Amino acid sequence: MTDASPALLLLLSLGLCCPGAQGQRNMVTAKFYNSKTTHPQSGKPLELECTNSQDSGVSWIRQDKAGTLHFIVYISALSKPTFEGNQMTSSHFGTLKSGKSYRLVVKSFKAQDEGVYFCTVNFNQALYFSSGLHVFFPVTTTAAPVTTVPPTTQSSQVTKRDVCLQSHEAETSKEKKLNFFCEIFIWVPLAGACFLLLIALVITIVLCQKTRRRRCRCNRPANGKPKMKPKVPSQQI
Repeated sequence: MTDASPALLLLLSLGLCCPGAQGQRNMVTAKFYNSKTTHPQSGKPLELECTNSQDSGVSWIRQDKAGTLHFIVYISALSKPTFEGNQMTSSHFGTLKSGKSYRLVVKSFKAQDEGVYFCTVNFNQALYFSSGLHVFFPVTTTAAPVTTVPPTTQSSQVTKRDVCLQSHEAETSKEKKLNFFCEIFIWVPLAGACFLLLIALVITIVLCQKTRRRRCRCNRPANGKPKMKPKVPSQQI
């Protein structure tokens, strides 16, 4: 099976969109040959049936999951099949015709055969398409594994609490060390400045006391006025 040409895609779009084809789509129907079949089985044969009310030639086309069209076979009204590449036989597909029933047989269904199958009829210069027949393996749902969470014991809680306390104590000890160093850098300069101010104050007090003592040693008269030297009269010639 090879990818179909753009002509097949155009034909399919015409068959699905054109009003003429929509109006007489009931003349072509595609279904599982066995009414009990709902899904194909891997490695087993599968028969699809196309019923044509006009009993004219039928073509089978498959559309894969990616939307690509694949031509499979054309079955004439005389039961003559023509497979891809104008081959009369196929190792993977087979055909059967009985009256107006045109059957496609997939000899060993595989994953690559999954898709939407259409049968088409060309009648009175009009192309008619059947409704798409979905042929896919059944979807298998797997239950998610249940993960059990082990219960937390008191010992594990205690160890976690101890770890938290130890980490908190380590952080507080680091903060105390940092605060101690900060206090040293702040208080030592302040203490030195205060000590220098104290020394300057002491020196100032001592100097003031010495100047006062010197002033107090000078002799003063009893009345408090300084002694005046007598004036010598000037001699006149």
